[in-house]
Order: sequence, then C-alpha cells, then structure tokens
Amino acid sequence: MTTVSLFQGPDSPDGIVDAIDAAARAAAAAGARILVCPEMSATGYNIGHLIVERAEPADGPIAAAMADIARANDTAIVYGYPELADGAVYNSVRVIDRDGTALLNYRKTHLFGDLDRDHFTPGDTLVAQFDLDGIRCGVLVCYDVEFPEAVRAHADSGTEWLIVPTGLMTPYDLVATQVVPARAYESQMFVTYVNRCGVENGLEYVGLTCAIAPDGTELARAGRGEQLLTFDLDPAVVASSRGVNTHLDDRRPDLYEQERTR
Repeated sequence: MTTVSLFQGPDSPDGIVDAIDAAARAAAAAGARILVCPEMSATGYNIGHLIVERAEPADGPIAAAMADIARANDTAIVYGYPELADGAVYNSVRVIDRDGTALLNYRKTHLFGDLDRDHFTPGDTLVAQFDLDGIRCGVLVCYDVEFPEAVRAHADSGTEWLIVPTGLMTPYDLVATQVVPARAYESQMFVTYVNRCGVENGLEYVGLTCAIAPDGTELARAGRGEQLLTFDLDPAVVASSRGVNTHLDDRRPDLYEQERTR
C-alpha cells in the first residue's frame, strides 16, 4: 500500500515553488510517499514568451529546488516544467525521488493546439517508467492520455500506475470525467490525472483532478479550486482487477494489424 498526494494548484502564478513546498509538507504530514503536481507546475503554462525565458535544462535550478523539497519532506515529487535541450524547448515532466535523485524525465509527445505548438517540440519517447514501492509507474502529459494508443502502449510495457500531470481547460471537462476513467478501465491500470485550477492569462482550468482504479472506481476527485488529495494506492488491485476484467488478454492484435495494413 502506498499513500499518494495529488496537488491541484496553485491557483496563483505567484510563489509557485513555495506553493509546491507547502503542498509537499502537507503531503508528508499525511504520510504520502509521493506528491504529483500538474503540467508546467513549476513555471506556469499559459505564459506566452515567458516559456522560453523560463526554460532550463532538466538538471537546472528548478530541479535543484525540487530535490531540496523532496529531501526535506522525504517525499518523491512529480512536477512539470519547460525543458531546454539542444536548442529546443519541451513540455516536460520530471520525477524526483525522496532522496533528491532523478528517477525520470518525460517529454510530452502529443502537442495540443497553438498553446503547445507555438512553444514546444514534441518528445519522441512514448513510454517512460519508474518504480515506486513495488509499483511500475508510467508518465504521460495531458493531451497524451486522450490517445488510447498511448495508454495501451503503457499497459503493454507493464505500467500499473499511469501518472498524468495536466492543464485541462474549459470546455473539456469530459476528459476528466469520462475519458480518464475509460482509459483506466480499458487498459486496467490506476490513472491519476492531476490538473491545474483557476484562471491563467484568460485560460480557465477546470480542476477535477482524479484518481481512478483499474475497475473504474473513483478513489479521489477534486472540485474546481486549489486542493490536495491524499489516498492509498494498493498495487494488488491491478492483478485482481485484471483477473476479472480480461480485456488485455482478450484482444485480437492479429485482426487489428490486418485492418491497419489493409
């Protein structure tokens, strides 16, 4: 059993790192082993040209600050930031372990509209994973999860818990309320979808952060405002659910490939 905290926030662009620090302290006090933050949580998302100004290498000052927070609270941290690498900027998520070491860096592969395409280069690695307390964890970012192929690739690669930092805005509430639960059920894994909240330069985020079990059970659900959700995640649920809901074993990839090449 692993205790997890999801931070829907902050709802203000001021003091973002301090807000993550406060959330980590609250998560640690609740016994959480990991804190998951939203897409571009370390810098802001709908910030125009400031994305380029705030972009930095994966091991830059933001990573150092997050490592300090992780060590101080003995809590792993998942956060989003603009990554600068080889002259390109990526919409990235980095995972820092409880001792401050980096576990994973993932670059968003499916870019959403001008909001992403005006500033970011798409990543070219779909499945990125790390292990936490015996659970095989994978990461996607926001729009990525809306493609069933991306989630299924994680299922085929052994992901048991899919972590999805996001920046979902109005009027797309149905992604949080309908699409994400469907992804968890059809690919038989835990999915945590961790959204931003509030209004950022005219862009209104819907909140509705959630944690969904492989059988479709809603383990936690936030409202519209800043909120910290804490819940327990039992890895044994994945195996038991897959024993009942046999979608993965019952697929007919021979037919799917036949249709794809026809």
